[in-house]
Amino acid sequence: MVDYIVQSKIRAYIKEKGLNTGGDTLEALDKQMAKLIDAAADRAKANDRKTLMAKDC
Repeated sequence: MVDYIVQSKIRAYIKEKGLNTGGDTLEALDKQMAKLIDAAADRAKANDRKTLMAKDC
């Protein structure tokens, strides 16, 4: 299940690159996005903030 990315936008971007989207691609990208968000949230919390900022990414 893909929760964190907009599938149509990702597919369109990949198509602009002249490529097709494999069946498992979106789920893999979604998992990577979740990892990025988790890491950024951990950095914000480590700095005693409740707001995730660009500098956390």
